[in-house]
Amino acid sequence: MSEENYYELIAADLDRYAEVPDDVLMEIVTTDGACMWLVATDDEPEWMNEALTDRELAARLCAGCPVQRECLELELRTAGEHTVGVWGALSEDDRRAVYRVWLARRRQGGQQT
Repeated sequence: MSEENYYELIAADLDRYAEVPDDVLMEIVTTDGACMWLVATDDEPEWMNEALTDRELAARLCAGCPVQRECLELELRTAGEHTVGVWGALSEDDRRAVYRVWLARRRQGGQQT
């Protein structure tokens, strides 16, 4: 699968959240997000001081998170192309690539571009 197809599949998967209000997505992410334990505790993961790429960090931080897509949808809506950090199990570069496809799909009403 090409990178372009990969980003298209992710953006298409997010279409189901197009009508979900931002505050509902925020509640889901902050309540059920696997990363919220970082906020709720002062504990750092054992791998925190390892030299990880953004993709490796996203994979570790978001592993098994039940709300990855909701998290990604929220970040694309609120930060758009200015996204930073780890959201939705994707690195900044990957989210920026998904954002372009996601935005085109939203402008087309969820239709493939």
